Amino acid sequence: MQYTGLQQQISRNNRYSILLLIAFPALLLGMFYIFFFFADKQDAEATNYHFLQAAPFVLVGVGIWFLIAWIGHSSFIRMATGAKPLERMENKRVYNLVENLCIQQGMPMPAVYVIEDDSLNAFASGINSKTFSVSLSRGIINKLDDDELEGVIAHELTHIRNKDTRLLIVSIIFVGIFSFLAEMALRSLRFGAGGKKKDGGYIILIAIAVTAFCYFISLFLRFGISRSREYLADAGAAEMTKKPYALANALRKIDDDPLIEAVTRSDVAQMFIENPQTEKKSFFSGMFSTHPPIKKRIELLDQFV
Repeated sequence: MQYTGLQQQISRNNRYSILLLIAFPALLLGMFYIFFFFADKQDAEATNYHFLQAAPFVLVGVGIWFLIAWIGHSSFIRMATGAKPLERMENKRVYNLVENLCIQQGMPMPAVYVIEDDSLNAFASGINSKTFSVSLSRGIINKLDDDELEGVIAHELTHIRNKDTRLLIVSIIFVGIFSFLAEMALRSLRFGAGGKKKDGGYIILIAIAVTAFCYFISLFLRFGISRSREYLADAGAAEMTKKPYALANALRKIDDDPLIEAVTRSDVAQMFIENPQTEKKSFFSGMFSTHPPIKKRIELLDQFV
């Protein structure tokens, strides 16, 4: 696979970020419009009235949610993964590898974190130079040699350099909103909310159907941006280190044991170099995976020129 080039990838991710910032709120407003359309028994005038009344509150609510998540994303991710700062004196080897690659690429050095888990995995996160970070599991630090670990770190630095991390965080925030709305609709049905009214159950069923549909669309939008980014980060790492074989060897070892027990959320799991929640995937689940097959990634690295 040929690497598409730094500026081209950054420009593409910037465009995707803008499109996501437009597409997700538009999808959310569309969801509420469809809900009102059926709740008002397909009365266009009533639908328009209720939608226009609700739209400002929806947009303000989404804006507040997004702002809180945007500001606090680093803390939320650390809590969800159990990552803790890795001090320079604790592991000079890791810091030297990160620092040398950053100097070579002329990029600021990100914060370095460690996940106290003996399995092998890693991820990058952050939206700007103040929040960029690379997190490595204790297992990946201890079980990879210098060339292999350098390849993994280069992969994560490529995500940062390409601004994949910012794009992914934007998508995670918006998918989280749809997930929350879908869960609220299901809870309403489960606990009988609206049952006091004649049409209460009908309205709740409409809410569940609409939110579920929009939630799945938001997932597909997320899948579209997260699968290809792993191939591009692999290629970027090979270009950065000039050692594609080292990253390929690292991926083989990661494939044997990627499970991180602390990671229980699927939205956070997609940030890792390999899904840390499940060791083996079925064919069906692989179709909806945020990560491409690791064997395919290794094949492409083996062919890298």
